[in-house]
Amino acid sequence: MADTDCVVVGASFAGLACATALARAGQAVLVLEKRADVGEKLHTTGIIVKDAVDQSPLLVDLPEPLVRRIPGVRLYAPNLHHVDLQARGYYFLATNTPAVMRWLGGRAQDAGASVRCGSVFSGVRRAGDEIAVDGIGTTRYLVGADGPHSLVARQFGLGESSQFLFGIEYEYRDNAIPEPGRLHCFLDRRIAPGYIGWMLSSPTGAQVGLAYRMRGATRPPDAAMQDFLDKISPVVDLRDLEPTSVRAGKIPCGGPVHPLAAPRVLLTGDAAGLVSPVTAGGIHTALKHGIAAGRAVAEFLTGRREDPSGWFPGTYPRFRTKRLLRWAFDRLQSDSLANLFIGTAMLRRAASLVYFHHRRVFDTPGGQGHGRQLPVRGDSLRG
Repeated sequence: MADTDCVVVGASFAGLACATALARAGQAVLVLEKRADVGEKLHTTGIIVKDAVDQSPLLVDLPEPLVRRIPGVRLYAPNLHHVDLQARGYYFLATNTPAVMRWLGGRAQDAGASVRCGSVFSGVRRAGDEIAVDGIGTTRYLVGADGPHSLVARQFGLGESSQFLFGIEYEYRDNAIPEPGRLHCFLDRRIAPGYIGWMLSSPTGAQVGLAYRMRGATRPPDAAMQDFLDKISPVVDLRDLEPTSVRAGKIPCGGPVHPLAAPRVLLTGDAAGLVSPVTAGGIHTALKHGIAAGRAVAEFLTGRREDPSGWFPGTYPRFRTKRLLRWAFDRLQSDSLANLFIGTAMLRRAASLVYFHHRRVFDTPGGQGHGRQLPVRGDSLRG
């Protein structure tokens, strides 16, 4: 008899979501996390979109002190002209990300999961219908939620991401930035080729970061950040401040890996490549598909459905349109065009797909910065 029903490798958003769903379904689940604390050494900005709040039962009762609501976006062209954008009823949540991760870990444990930090996943072997995990024992199922360089994927010959952005973010304690009700996003092909820079007010201060295409990148991340801080200094000057923490890491942007599963083994979250190729957002899909993966594995372990390794990867998003947009942005990004079209209806429509998942023109209260007023052409209620 197996020592546990399921081992989840990685106390990530996806891993904790999966473990919570399994535990609530009555399964004995063990989460292995190599870090000493689920809230340390994070590689995510921790921005949660409204869709995740609406669709994930795990975020019910998320403590208010851990989040800060941001109802709009301020999008800057390379010349720092900007437009303010929002969709009625839509918002982002900036988070105290380490505290949110600890809170999710606590919810998994409250559901009955065991979260074992400081435990390195080192190797496995098949033992009939079970999987023997080195130093742990046997399990009936194994879920890899251990990031874009998944050891679970390597052990079982599964797919790994090959296309990445590199993200780096500085966090500053108790520093006010202008217009704290906006997610400030900066376009600049020289500094952030293939993606953007950003800054926002968080529950603990300010977060400032950028991500850029790794292919062809030559500058070290800290040098890229210094260039970005220089660029945004006319908006807010942080160059003489020491960040209280630094986050950095690779962001998979090529869509789901292949293959995603093997008998009694399944990948989810970043390990599966479930990150939007356009926005680089992965928390929403991690929570949604992590929960769904946990439920599917539980149904299999209780004899109600076949092994999800044979069918569940087909439920993952393929990001076909977003992968096409990623290809186009990588190759056609133009600072001169961004400067020219900032504030136009065409750019607002494109931005609405990226930020608010909405095809109509934004509400634009306040209009364009630098003296130009934007017309409002109808409502932008999200469907």
